[in-house]
Amino acid sequence: MNDKINTRLVSAEFVAIADAALCLANGGLVAFPTETVYGLGADATNGAAVARLYAAKGRPSFNPLIAHVFDLAAAKRLAVFDAAAEKLAAAFWPGPLTLVLKKRAGCPVADLATAGLDTIAVRVPQHPVALGLLGRLGRPIVAPSANRSGHVSPTTANHVMDDLGGRIDYVVDGGAASVGVESTIVACLDRPTLLRPGGLPRERIEAVLEGFLDDPPAGTVDPEAPMAPGMLESHYAPHARLRLDVDRVNPGEALLAFGTKLPPGTPDAVLVLNLSPGSDLVEAAANLFSDLRTLDRSDVTTIAVMPVPHEGLGEAINDRLARAAAPRDGSREG
Repeated sequence: MNDKINTRLVSAEFVAIADAALCLANGGLVAFPTETVYGLGADATNGAAVARLYAAKGRPSFNPLIAHVFDLAAAKRLAVFDAAAEKLAAAFWPGPLTLVLKKRAGCPVADLATAGLDTIAVRVPQHPVALGLLGRLGRPIVAPSANRSGHVSPTTANHVMDDLGGRIDYVVDGGAASVGVESTIVACLDRPTLLRPGGLPRERIEAVLEGFLDDPPAGTVDPEAPMAPGMLESHYAPHARLRLDVDRVNPGEALLAFGTKLPPGTPDAVLVLNLSPGSDLVEAAANLFSDLRTLDRSDVTTIAVMPVPHEGLGEAINDRLARAAAPRDGSREG
């Protein structure tokens, strides 16, 4: 993100919240308070907006993001709730608890926001500004902490301006966050499992469940992505083999292209999808996981991938492609 943005710092009043919600609807980035910390919000259904969010935070790695929703009914449109998840949502929502659940068929959240996984992290925040934005927008909002990657999570609007001023559209000032640490994350995929300690103590969760929370098996949670829902496979990997940085497409291969200069052999490819014909890394990031899934369903055994510049969002795109291409048990790494 080289173009400096005129970031507006606004007080959390009705008109400001309405304007900020309109900004989100148009693909903008809005930082706002929750009870935990300030979040950097984007329309969760807009892949390009999510890509800009990763870029604004700097050194993005496309970790799964939490989808904030207005209420339990909205959450159930995104995810499948089992009995444990129902209990926890009834007891602690709205509040500082994120649930990682199976993604519902037809879930409108962009693949980039879930890092291509079949699971989704959701929560209902307990803050009038956050709920006001969600109510006005009428869609889920992804909102990681509103800070540059590697910096301390922000608990005031001024913290956000110090870190992200000139990189995002709005900062809605709703005072200091009351909890001050991120939400607790619990996966309800098999047995309830604590993925990240946070603003809701383990003991209160276990009291509601009337049983102990599991801890994730060692090595199954990416230390840089504690909310990573894919416990045994932290990152999406296609069944087809990926061949990276190709200068020619071999017979029988599908092609994941980038830009206008396509390699020899392209006319004979089984299927061709272009991450961005205009060589736009934001567009490429937004299309990455959905394009991989589409190619993976085309019954090809190999996907040839054109080079992507290793700059800006290209660094994260190449990281994910490398993970998807790495061997795992003789075939693919998760």
